[in-house]
Amino acid sequence: MNIRVKPNTKIESPEELYEIMQRILKREQKTDRDREHFWTISLNNANTVLNIELVSMGSVNTTIIEPMEVYSIPLQKRATRIILVHNHPAGTLKPSKSDKDITNRLIQAGRILHIEVLDHIIITEESFYSFAQSGLLEELEKSLEYVPAYKIKEQGQQEKAKEMAKVMRKENVDIETIMRFTGLSKAEITKLQ
Repeated sequence: MNIRVKPNTKIESPEELYEIMQRILKREQKTDRDREHFWTISLNNANTVLNIELVSMGSVNTTIIEPMEVYSIPLQKRATRIILVHNHPAGTLKPSKSDKDITNRLIQAGRILHIEVLDHIIITEESFYSFAQSGLLEELEKSLEYVPAYKIKEQGQQEKAKEMAKVMRKENVDIETIMRFTGLSKAEITKLQ
């Protein structure tokens, strides 16, 4: 189900998004408000809303989330960023283990698709919890649990290249030579200390 918002609506904070999503949730029939919903908010680089999509509606305490379903509309809308939102009908704001797990999976899928997950917000009719504001999103971004093996290998090689470049800089090797041997860009090399 596609949800309409005013044209050129920008999301600057979780509070703004909560106000929009709270209104959407309250429009639902009472029987549906007692079920978990999962939405994606597709954004462009300027955080302008391209689309709000209800991806899944489940039971009173769970809903099924598949990365393919979550990213389908954002890809069609050419989104570069998304915000994940789901409700907790029981009114608790604490993220469950499965909330953290699916967020971790979706962050990694987004990296492969070049769509950044800006936040995951849990809403109730009274309040909200932001993974980004709490620091949980940053913690999950560091997780390697769902990172494909080739990406971990690439990351390790990148770190080795940076270490080699640091040594070469200390030896006063010119930047062009360092670029040739490490594969790093000039900007990456000049940032190294």
